[in-house]
Amino acid sequence: GIPSVVPDMEVTSPGTLTATALAAAAAAIDATMVFASPAALKNVIATAPELTPTLRTSLGKVRKLMSAGAPVPAELLREVSLLMPNAYLHTPYGMTEVLPVADITLREIDEVGGGDGVCVGFPVHDVEVAVSPLDADGVATGDLTTAAHVLGEVCIRAPHAKDEYDKLWMIEQASAVPGGWHRSGDVGHIDDSGRLWIGGRLVHVIHAPHGAVTPVGIEHAVESIPGIEMAAAVGVGPRGTQQVVVVAVPVGEISKPRLADLEMADQVRSNTDVDVAAVLLIPALP
Repeated sequence: GIPSVVPDMEVTSPGTLTATALAAAAAAIDATMVFASPAALKNVIATAPELTPTLRTSLGKVRKLMSAGAPVPAELLREVSLLMPNAYLHTPYGMTEVLPVADITLREIDEVGGGDGVCVGFPVHDVEVAVSPLDADGVATGDLTTAAHVLGEVCIRAPHAKDEYDKLWMIEQASAVPGGWHRSGDVGHIDDSGRLWIGGRLVHVIHAPHGAVTPVGIEHAVESIPGIEMAAAVGVGPRGTQQVVVVAVPVGEISKPRLADLEMADQVRSNTDVDVAAVLLIPALP
C-alpha cells in the first residue's frame, strides 16, 4: 500500500541515476524511503552539484535509505548522508532466494570498523547463517559451522527462503545443503559478535599459494585512494599459485589499458595487506 516511483533513468544501468532524477522522483510522491544500489548512489553523489535548492529539500525529507546489490562502502554512505541528512542509512544483505538475511546501519558500520571484507550485520529475525569452510582447493566442502573467523561459503536457512528452483535441477542440487540450507555463492565469515562479513563471490576468490584471498576488502582499500574511481582484485595464474593483480579505473579518461606508474602502484600496495603483483589501469570496468 505504499506508493512508489522509479526515477527517470535506464533501469538496467544503475549508474545512469542522477541526483536530479532521484530528487525529482522523491518530490513527486513526497518520498520518505529510497532504495538504490551502490553504483546508482555513486553517480548520485557525482551529479549532486546539479541539484537545485528545491530538489535538495525533497531529499532532505527522506527518512530511510537502503542500499544493496553489491558491497556498499561506508564512505559512500557518509557522502549520501550529506544529501539526505535526516535519513537512517541501512545496507540490508540478501538475495533473490532469501531476502533479507542480515542488516546493518551506517552507525553500526562505523562502530565495527574495518575488517576482511564488508560487514553486513547480524542475521535478522528467524534467519540462521553458517559457513561451509573452503578446502585446500578453495572449494566449499566443509561441514557447516558458526565458529568465528572461519572463511567459507555463506549458507542460509530461513522460513522465507525459496522453496526450489523451477526447471533448474543441477542448480538446485548444487545450492542445497541437507537440513534446508541454501548456498549463497558468497564467501565470508562470522565475527566474534556474530556479525556476518562478506568477502566477495565464491567464484571470485583468488587461490594464492598461501591460501584463499577474498577480493572485496582489497577493492575497497584501493578505491579509497585519491585518483582511483573503481577497482577489481583478480587472480592471475594456475589455481593454488595465483598472484593478486589489481585492475583499476583512474579518475579521468584514459584511452587504453596500461600499467600504473610506480607511484600509484606503491600506493596500492601500501593500502592493502596482501602482496600485489601488478597494478593495471583500464578505461572502464563492467
